[in-house]
Amino acid sequence: MNETEVIRVRYWAAARSAAGVAEEAVEASGPLTLAELRDEVVRRHDDRRFADVVKVCSVLVGEQPVSSGDPGAVVVQPGDTVEFLPPFAGG
Repeated sequence: MNETEVIRVRYWAAARSAAGVAEEAVEASGPLTLAELRDEVVRRHDDRRFADVVKVCSVLVGEQPVSSGDPGAVVVQPGDTVEFLPPFAGG
């Protein structure tokens, strides 16, 4: 498998803790929607806490923030890096 056949997924903070890994590779022979990618990583981890955290994460595809619109409308290409960033607390 080469870099152009995977989507690199990175998790930050609570998402990393819930996933148990900092990053993983998702094989992709073609484009996926962000919704499909999210469903795949949730399926891989089979943990309710992980699913709940990922649902509320901000997402970057490459270095571009994804709006809170429909994740089914966001296309992720093989070779892209997708980052899941949970809401940050603090003050």
